[in-house]
Parts: sequence; structure tokens; C-alpha cells
Amino acid sequence: MPPSLRPAIIDPARRARYGRGRNADNPRSDNNCKKVEALSAACRFRAARPAAILLTAWAAPAAEADEVADFYRGRQIHIVIGYEVGGGYDAYGRLLARFLPQHIPGNPTAIAQNMLGAGSRNASNWLYNIAPKDGSVLGVTSQSTPLDQAMQQKGIQFDAAKFNWIGNPIVDNQVTIAWAESGIATMGDLTKKRDIICGGTGATTNPVVFPKIINQLIGSNIRVVAGYQGAAAIVLAMERGEVTCMGSHSWSTAKATMAQHLRDGKISVLVQWGPAKDPEISEFAKRDVPLILDYARNDMDREVLTLFDSSMSIGRPLFAPPEVPRARVDALRRAFDETMTDAEFLAEAKRLNMDIRPMAGIELQKLATDVAHASPAIVARAQALLK
Repeated sequence: MPPSLRPAIIDPARRARYGRGRNADNPRSDNNCKKVEALSAACRFRAARPAAILLTAWAAPAAEADEVADFYRGRQIHIVIGYEVGGGYDAYGRLLARFLPQHIPGNPTAIAQNMLGAGSRNASNWLYNIAPKDGSVLGVTSQSTPLDQAMQQKGIQFDAAKFNWIGNPIVDNQVTIAWAESGIATMGDLTKKRDIICGGTGATTNPVVFPKIINQLIGSNIRVVAGYQGAAAIVLAMERGEVTCMGSHSWSTAKATMAQHLRDGKISVLVQWGPAKDPEISEFAKRDVPLILDYARNDMDREVLTLFDSSMSIGRPLFAPPEVPRARVDALRRAFDETMTDAEFLAEAKRLNMDIRPMAGIELQKLATDVAHASPAIVARAQALLK
């Protein structure tokens, strides 16, 4: 019997009630029931009631756990990734697909699948409207998913607050980067050169949005070419000379997927996006890399930039569609938390040069909801910055 239930049996007050306490002379008390050869119906009920309460209290969570295990046993979970193979979202999504099932009751298997288009919005829309709402399908899509909703972007067919956010394995700053051979090494260089082209993914994703914000803040004239399937494709375009820069790239992913370029000095880190500076970024760049908040011109700009920075904490989010049974959502969140401390998982992440700085599902749920439902005044100013 679970230890938390034992006090209900040995509690002295309860013994007094059912033993030699104030009910000792009550003909219906347990003490007197034992003295009667044939128990009355009332006595039998009274004697059985404590055990019945304990059994009910123990059976409820056990039944719930059994239901979750029964559902997942022998099942294959699908993790839908909204970006191409080889990028940061894909790397974290596939790593989770390998280790998360070991911590889910019933020990299902998992397979990662890529669903490209519109900067992962196609995947988000599919997960919200079409995917099974039973916990058998999970998603990894853009960290800007809640922000896109707040900004009233076209093509949104979801309410990000109604997704069941399971967890984020990496709270990470973003960086704006440029190909070093272009002669762009700092934010100041962006105002001195013409024909600067950044590669982007979907029309309203961070790689497209951030250069527009930079233009408004410092007076640069960056042009964005959208439509690349992910960060890996943009880096390849930079190598080929098709584009000069990338407006937004996860720092942890940059280290994992372009470490050699960083070590060889082929990539310049211009500015970092996040609530606070990551000193490691400046260490890699061998100079102080400023924070985008340093370029805010007034309090409203600072609030808007803080809204955009909040998506950094959403990171590489894992979530389930809406309306998934609560017991399964809770089990998935526990499994995520356990995975984040799994020694084999952490060893493999280290081997792959992937940082793990997780955010739990409940905290992520609140953050996503707050961003999706940002105040109209801040949203209006943010929209003005993107014109």
C-alpha cells in the first residue's frame, strides 16, 4: 500500500473513533460490533468503510496509469517536424524520438517525420486540425508559432494556447550571422554596405522577421529572400554566394551544425537575440557581441523586442494537438522531464554537440499562451516595426 495512505490506518484519532473513544458504548461502534456474534448491516458497513476509502484512493491513480500504459503499449508515436532534415529542429526532434519513448508508460516506439512548408506553419495547422488528438502524434515546429498568432499572420489555423506543450529541450539565444567573405563583421557594417541579402524560410519566421527589425532599428537596408526549407539550406546558399546573411539562427544549433565554419572564421556573428547575453557567443566571436535590446530607442521598442525575445525561450518545442486526454498529456510531460535527466540521453546530446537547457511543459504552456495573447498595443508596435 502506498506510504502516503498508511496514516489513514494508524492515525490515533481514528483509532479513538473506532476503538475505546467516545463511541465505545455506541452499539454500532466497531468495538461493540466485534462483540456481537452476527453483525448487523450497519456494523458491517461501518467496519468496511475505511478499507473501501483506501482502496478507492489507491485505485484511481493506478487505473489512470494503467490506461495510459495500455494506450501506448505496442504503439508507434509519430513526431512531426516542421522543417527539413539536418537543421536544428530536426536534430532535437529526432533525438527526442530516440529517447522519449523509454520514459512513456507502455514503452511505445517513435518515428520522426518531416512536414515542410511555410516555415513549419503547414505542420502546425495539420497538428491542430487534422492529426489524431489521442497523444499518438506530437509536433516540433517553429519557436515563433505563438508569436505568429499574436502578430495575426496570414495562414494561421490554430490557437497556440490550446496546443498541449510538452517541453522544450533548449532555451537558447538566437544569432544574426553573415558570411565573413562579404566583409560584414558587425552591426555597423550593415549600414555601410548595399545589396545585403539574407536568406529566410517562411514569410513570418524569425529569419525573415529579424532583418526587418534590424532595418528599422539601425537604418540598414537588408533584403530578405524567403522560401528556403530551413537553416541548413540557407547556410549552403551562403557558401554558394546566393545570400549574404541569415537573420536568425539558434546558437546551440549553429555550434552543432556549423562548428567548423565558426572555428575557421567563415561566419561572423553580428548580434544576439534573447533576454540576456550569452557569454559563450562573444567567446566564439572573439569580441563582445551585442544584444538586440541594446538597440532599442525607447521603452515601447524595448517591450516589443522583449516579446520577440520571448520566443527564444520556446526554443525547439515539443507539443501535442489540442484535446488530448489530460492523463496522457501529464504522462508525456513527466516522460519529457525524465528524458532531460536521462544519462544516456545527455551523453548522446553531448556527443552530437547539442546543448540541453530544458523548460518543463507547464512553464512552456504559460509562456506560449502569454505570447499568443500579447497586448494589442505591443502587437501594433511590433507590426509597425515589420513594415
